[in-house]
Amino acid sequence: MLVTTKELFEQADKNNYAIPAANFFDLDSARTYVKTAERLKKPLILAFAQSHMNMMSLEEAALIGKFLAEKSTSPVALHLDHGQDEAIIKQAIDLGFTSVMIDASEDSFEENVRRSKAIADYAHPFGVVVEAEIGHVGAGDSLESEESDSIYTEFSEAVKFAEATGVDSLAVSIGTAHGHYTGTPKINFDVLQQLYEALAIPLVLHGGSSSGDENLEKCALNGIRKINIFTDFITAAMDKIREEQPENYFDLIHDANEAIAKTLEQYFNVFHTASHE
Repeated sequence: MLVTTKELFEQADKNNYAIPAANFFDLDSARTYVKTAERLKKPLILAFAQSHMNMMSLEEAALIGKFLAEKSTSPVALHLDHGQDEAIIKQAIDLGFTSVMIDASEDSFEENVRRSKAIADYAHPFGVVVEAEIGHVGAGDSLESEESDSIYTEFSEAVKFAEATGVDSLAVSIGTAHGHYTGTPKINFDVLQQLYEALAIPLVLHGGSSSGDENLEKCALNGIRKINIFTDFITAAMDKIREEQPENYFDLIHDANEAIAKTLEQYFNVFHTASHE
């Protein structure tokens, strides 16, 4: 069933767990995520990043996402991840995405507030949930998180930002980065605790891939309600293909999807994601 992230977050907060936001980039990845969630009776955030519009159009992503979500017996939210262009975000809302992210985290605080509030004001009359980012989750490929270009979320700024924008959830920077790590990042759980206690809206963690199961489990049990995963799915698929060395394209796709499904199942367990029943 197609739902909003607001509905999913209410249950997650009530029962203290996180929900994976799995980034899809084609029909196979989207279908594998949704089928896995349905098999395990888990809620899912099916995410499509603006940066993946070179893989499929926003219209195609909306059609695929809505079709799979509406057909599923599990609750599935269709989310636009890292929307940076207002026109693209508004188009996603018009196309039926139930959740959107405005990522103006590299702008000044004032500009981030202005842009995020504008999207919230546009989206809310349609019943669409809005996520924004304060601080900055940078690029991966770092030895340790402190060597990336991430900027920790400032407690006082986050409180002001949430009040000024009216957004529904907030992506915070507490030590993760997007992409691969060659080490395990050091998560600032003190900052997470401060943010969780001060903010009335759900917290989101970007850069979940290769952040370590122990780190992510602790985040899920201490206030993070949505954790974004992408790189780990692709890595698992490639590792499986290299291991199996399939002789034809159809076996290659099967192996890749099997690895992606197994990785999502692992993260449902790590995040303590409860059954929707």
